[in-house]
Formats: sequence, C-alpha cells, structure tokens
Amino acid sequence: MRSYDAIVIGTGQAGPSLAAALAGAGMQVAVVERHRFGGTCVNVGCIPTKALVASARAAHVARRADELGVVIGGSVSVDMTKVKARKDAIVRRSREGVETWLRGLDNTTVHTGHARFEGPHTVRVEDELLASDRIFINVGARAHVPSIAGLDRVRYRTNSSMMAVDFLPEHLVIIGGGYIGLEFAQMYRRFGSRVTLIHRGDRLLPRESADVSSAVEEILESEGVDVRLNAECVRVDTLGDQIVASVTCDDGLPDVAGSMLLLAVGRRPNTDDLGLDAAGVEVDARGHVQVDDALRTSVPGVWALGECNGRGAFTHTAYNDYEIVAANLLHGDRRLVSDRIDCYGLFIDPPLGRVGMTEQQVRDSGRAALTAKRPMTKVGRAVQRGETRGFMKVLVDATTNQILGAAILGVGGDEAVHSILDVMYAKAPYTVIQRAVHIHPTVSELIPTLLADLKPLE
Repeated sequence: MRSYDAIVIGTGQAGPSLAAALAGAGMQVAVVERHRFGGTCVNVGCIPTKALVASARAAHVARRADELGVVIGGSVSVDMTKVKARKDAIVRRSREGVETWLRGLDNTTVHTGHARFEGPHTVRVEDELLASDRIFINVGARAHVPSIAGLDRVRYRTNSSMMAVDFLPEHLVIIGGGYIGLEFAQMYRRFGSRVTLIHRGDRLLPRESADVSSAVEEILESEGVDVRLNAECVRVDTLGDQIVASVTCDDGLPDVAGSMLLLAVGRRPNTDDLGLDAAGVEVDARGHVQVDDALRTSVPGVWALGECNGRGAFTHTAYNDYEIVAANLLHGDRRLVSDRIDCYGLFIDPPLGRVGMTEQQVRDSGRAALTAKRPMTKVGRAVQRGETRGFMKVLVDATTNQILGAAILGVGGDEAVHSILDVMYAKAPYTVIQRAVHIHPTVSELIPTLLADLKPLE
C-alpha cells in the first residue's frame, strides 16, 4: 500500500488544478487517469467541438460572402480530412499540455489505470493499492445510450465517436434536441450534409424559455436542418446502406432514413465502475455522487467534483468546483456551490448566452418582476455584420431592482452576457449597468438601452 496526503481520481477540468494546489501546499498527491488526460472538455467536448464549429462557420461565411460584397470564385467545399486534422492538432496540444503539467509537478505522482475503491480511503489502481484521508472524485460523464428497439443492430455514434469522423455524411440523423444535438446539427449542415433532427418534446431546448426555443428552431431551419418535434424514436434498423429511424409524431413521414445516426440524448456519470459501494459513497438514481454545498460526499474525507456530482455539467462549473474545494481546504475561505449563479452557452451560430433564471422560473417564484426584450435587428453590431437573428432579454426583481436572469441569443451573445452576470454577482441594482457607458459599436452597448425599457412581467 502506498499512502498519500491526497488522491485525485480523474484529470478533467477540476482535477489537475486541485492536484497542483494541494501539491503546492506541500501535500504528497497521487493523480489517477485511466485514459486520456484532460477529460471530456479537452478530448471530446468543448475544445474539439468548438474547433469544428469554427470550421463550419468559415464555410457558412464563405457561402454568403457575396452578401458582404466579397466575390469567391467557384463553389465552396469542405475537406473533412483537413477539418478533422486541425481539430485533432488542437486537442493533442491541450491533452499533452495537461499531462506534461501534471507529470512535472513537485510532490505529485501520476498513476495510469482504472481506479476502484476498496474502502472509504483506499483505492486500487491496477496492481497498486493507494491510501489517503483525502480523496477527490473527478471522473466526469459520458454519452447516455437510450433503450431503442434495434439499436443493438445499428451502427450509431455519440458526441465522443463523432470525433473520429473524417468524411462528410450524406444524411446525418440526430436523435436529441438539446445542446449537443443542436451544435452538431448546425455544424454538419454547414459542412454540407443533409441533417434531420428528431426530438421527442414539443420544442427544442426544453429548459429554456419558449421564445428562445422557437428562435433557435428558426435559425436551424433557415439553414436547412429538418427539425422533427413530438417525434419519439420507437425503433431503428438498417435498409441496405441506410439507417432508418421509425418515429411517432404529429406530422411528417414515420420513417427517417439517413447514412449516419448520432445519439445526443443526455449524459450519464462515470461512477458505475468505481466501487463506490465499497467506500459507502452515496449516489442518486442516475448515478451522480451525492454532495453537500461544499462538495463533500457522504463519506468524510471524500469529495466529488465536476460532472459526476450532478451539480453542473459544464467545464466552468467543474473549475469552480475546484475553486470551492481549494478555498475551503487550503485558505479557510468558506465557499459554497449555492453561491454560483447558473450560466452557460449554446454554441450554435449565433450563440446563446444564458445567466440566472428563465422567465418561467421567475413566474414560478411568484415574485413581481420587470422584463425587457430587444431584437438583434436593432443592434448595430449585428446589422453591420449581416447577422441579425435572435434577441436579448433581461428579467429584474421589481422590489430589489437586482437582475434575476438574462438571455442573449445573437452575435456575440456568449461574451456580452458576462457584463450582466458580473452585476448579478455584485448584487447591485440593474441601474449600475443601465447607467454605464459602453463602447460603440458593440453588442454590449445595447444592454443599458435594453434595461432602460423595462416593463412589468405580465
């Protein structure tokens, strides 16, 4: 048995930074990684998908260059081999950077292999038994594969296996109308594939406000994505070299035939083979490790960070988990998950930046509120770029004048929304930003104008 002051299982967004902080404080730290350093974000998530989104946007802009007075001779085509090679190079640099960093840390030993608990404070990695009074679980999650009749006979892909694609599917069929499905739908349509998106709900992005869902659907359909709503996939099969998805829905053909099937129906935590029962670590019905507001599990001396704890499915929330744990353990600075304001982006083009509460959440809270909405057609920066789809929207507490939430769906929305988020963290009244002078011409300059037009939420 090898004893350490701390064991960090997994090298996603939270793990490496936490290991470095603990080692920097003089602890002897073991880091365990079973596969690729960097976790989901680096290998099959944010970094590679946004690299693909960038290539897809370049193709889209080139095709509409004449709208901006730019003449490109001939048709625009996409070399998927080069697209994948560029993406792979970006991923490789990030992954190797994480591994090199960890292996070079003082007071740190990297163990490669699968970790399984054998007790509350012992972990076996291959043929080695590691022990520590402090263990940090940072194992992430993977694509959920639903139970669909015939799926065992059909070749399908998830967001992970799509990273290996170096050719253009003739017709990509996507099951799932959430963030992952929408990003792949738009990027592959822009690459040149036919795309059909199958979603069982009555609108895309069910956690968003209805006007956001509707606007996103319009953006996708305007680019040629075939969106099938209220369409539950009941079975899949093969017909020659085609994959056929049979659906039940209100309209449209009952069978959708395509050349490639992508499942984008959620995520499941990588906790089912960690031996958590041997440690006494409690999980919920979906397998997420149960944690308190300081990310402590049911076992003293064991914490869970990142997507595996169900308290945030994003890279930025995982990193904030690290900050919370490090602050509490090393600096006596009490920080809690409940201090975090919900924020995330949908990286279609134009992107969606979302912070705080949705309109429905505000209504459900029963509080008096104010709201304002401005179409991107009235945002100079969007007009100048010829990208006027979407809108910006804000919600304010009518009693405290504090901002409750906002959505900016439009060019630069994923960046501009942070000015609202920062005011929310400051717990300042909306008038602080409403009276600010922003740079012209930007998207952010219209946020004060938006806030000047607040009206009661009816």
